[in-house]
Amino acid sequence: MALFAKRQPSLPDAARSAAGLAKGEKVLAWATEEPTGVVVIATRYGLYAVSPAGERLLGKPWHEVDAGSWNPETGQLTVTWVDRSRPSQWALGETSLLPETLRERVQASVVLAQQVDLGPRRRGRAVIRQDLATGDLLEQQLRGRGARPDDAELTRALGDAAAYLREQVGR
Repeated sequence: MALFAKRQPSLPDAARSAAGLAKGEKVLAWATEEPTGVVVIATRYGLYAVSPAGERLLGKPWHEVDAGSWNPETGQLTVTWVDRSRPSQWALGETSLLPETLRERVQASVVLAQQVDLGPRRRGRAVIRQDLATGDLLEQQLRGRGARPDDAELTRALGDAAAYLREQVGR
């Protein structure tokens, strides 16, 4: 018995062009934000957003996404970034495949990760991620919410965790 996947219409050419997608970059999912008309696009290599006027509002590779959350009651997708810049939020409605695609792509970019826990507000993680477009491995040291940037012990522990991960991937 064949299984049928949800099919979505093709991304409009105007949105593809405005996003500046590389030739051959495969679109995995996309949705139009209901209140604003912003088109949010997930590809093999990154996440994009395009305004109704054709302006590229966002274009980031998956390794720059820290996490995403989906609120099924409101149909809102929230994306947080590794650089701790302001999260992006879109009201996409119930039929969007973007939440599942975001989760899969972010997980695909993580090669290895190690948590560091020195107590409340002294947490973080070291991560080796892959740039899905180039295959390059990248190291990230991320402090948890509330962790102080001048916490020398946490900095040292994150550095040790990152060194261990580098060794595991042969770097």
